[in-house]
Order: sequence, then structure tokens, then C-alpha cells
Amino acid sequence: MKIYTKTGDQGLTSLIGGTRVPKSSLRIECYGTVDELNSHIGLVRDQDVNAARRPLLKEIQDRLFTMGSALAADPEKSKMKLPDLHPADVTLLEDEMDRMNAELPELRAFILPGGHPAVSQAHVARCVCRRAERMVIHLSEDSFVADLVVVYLNRLSDYLFVLSRYMAHELGVEEVTWKARL
Repeated sequence: MKIYTKTGDQGLTSLIGGTRVPKSSLRIECYGTVDELNSHIGLVRDQDVNAARRPLLKEIQDRLFTMGSALAADPEKSKMKLPDLHPADVTLLEDEMDRMNAELPELRAFILPGGHPAVSQAHVARCVCRRAERMVIHLSEDSFVADLVVVYLNRLSDYLFVLSRYMAHELGVEEVTWKARL
């Protein structure tokens, strides 16, 4: 199977369902950003500190791929049965956050990315997740997007924030707190 098809050489691509759209369309930006997020989660997963969390982070990557397929489908034309998100996917993130938060000191300041490259990578993933969430919300204003997609992205960004704090805790590095200049 060839990877290149030359069908996108004029700046168009096909959605699941056959609809041709510009590669600059918001729908393409949405699933492209989710794909970018998935790559950043892969970098987070590959950090040594996350060895025990690799199965969970891989599951998150699987859910993002599921989300990408839903965003890549034309909601009016696609008849293909696609995998979907479930409320249990959100609950899993919430349960993991609760577990990590139980071991963390109370949050008393804004946290800046930094302290360790692994922690910073989790913050980069969180920021990309927030961007994906904003873009998907924008798309949902004009086109169907399952509510659970937005909920999952929102919860995932929260999870990545808590994970960054937990990683700092496990690595024994001090969190970088923001100190307002007065």
C-alpha cells in the first residue's frame, strides 16, 4: 500500500463519508490538533517516571485516536460505524486524578511548567489539550460534535495538570510556583 495518494496536492482532503474539504478547515484543524496531542502523550508516556502509567497513557492515546476518527467523519454523510467514547473513559481520568491528588500537597499557588523535562512535557501536552478543546468547542458551534468529546478533552487537560504535579512529586523536584510581581 502506498502512503502517498496525490489526492491532497491541491489542498483538499476527504472526510470519512467522502466529503472533500480544504485542509485548512476547522474540522481538519481539530483532528490534527488531537493527533498532535496524541504525539505529546506518547512523549509523556515514554518518560521513565511514567513506566507504571504506560498502560493508562496508552489507553488515553487510544481514546484520542477514537476521538480523531469521530472528528474526521462528516456527521451528515458518514455511514461507517466508528468507535466512540464512553462515560467510563471520563470516570477513569477522574479516578486517577483523585488517586494522585490524595498524595499531593494542597495546591496553594499557580504552577509554572518546569522543574524537570518530564514535568514540562506533561505541561506541553496539557496546553495542546486545551487548544484542542477550544477548537472542538468552536467546531461544535456549527457542526455536530458528540458532547463527550468536549468533556473528555476538558477532563484530560485536568488529568495532565495533576499528572505533572504528581510526576514532580515522584521525581522529588520542587514545583515551580508563580510569584506575582507587585
